Amino acid sequence: MPPRTHPTRPLALPGALLLATALFAAGLTGCSALSPFNTCNDTATRVKELRSQPILQSAPEGATVPNDLASVDAGCLDDSGDAWLYAERIYAFAGSRQKVVDFYRTTAKADGWHLQSAPPGQDTPETTAGLCFTKGGDGDALLLTVQFTTARQLKIEHGYEAGPEFDSGSGFEIEVGSETDGAKTGCFD
Repeated sequence: MPPRTHPTRPLALPGALLLATALFAAGLTGCSALSPFNTCNDTATRVKELRSQPILQSAPEGATVPNDLASVDAGCLDDSGDAWLYAERIYAFAGSRQKVVDFYRTTAKADGWHLQSAPPGQDTPETTAGLCFTKGGDGDALLLTVQFTTARQLKIEHGYEAGPEFDSGSGFEIEVGSETDGAKTGCFD
């Protein structure tokens, strides 16, 4: 009687080795074959929470909201492969950028936000680079950014034709953002 053979057995070991190698390589490259990217599914409640952040309604004296941008813009972006939640507001401001920096340093701190410092070697002044703050812990972490903008940048980034409110100065954008699951994220990650 001929010996019994198991045709799947010779393939089992090479298949297992191939799978182990693929998972190991994915780990080395920083990619995970086991966990999918976050998507915008079921994020409406979290977006609503971002939209209601009081800091979005706070602005230095003299800042104005352009007519066509009167409401907070909020949503979820997942075009980069991993979803990001945001709520943002744009203001026109004829005053100095230093006044904006000073205002948000004080106002954000009073609201529990923590200013993050730029990494060593990044010598860009805050009046050029803007500010970045964090708040909350893993599961409810938020990121707050204040960035300066011009009429030209608004046209490029938002398709917005700035009116006379931008004639005497520039403006700034303030955004509260979050991972979909509220995972902790840093300003300079």
